[in-house]
Amino acid sequence: MSEPPVQPPGKPREPRHVVDPRTLEMLVCPLTKTRLSLSDDGTELISLAGRLSFPIRKGVPMLSLDEAREFNPEDMQRHLGQG
Repeated sequence: MSEPPVQPPGKPREPRHVVDPRTLEMLVCPLTKTRLSLSDDGTELISLAGRLSFPIRKGVPMLSLDEAREFNPEDMQRHLGQG
């Protein structure tokens, strides 16, 4: 049985712009090769080990280091549920 695509709450998106959970399980950070997690709003993939976040555009994860932004400590605490 397959899981439904990951879609953040709020504004509905087109089905083709939603990342499939099976795809997320296969993706790793291009820098650290560690697992990525989905941001709370569903717009980024986060590498806790690399302290980087990668944007998701129209359902496509942009896993280039040129596309990544630094994941600041405040964001990290929120993502880990500590803040």
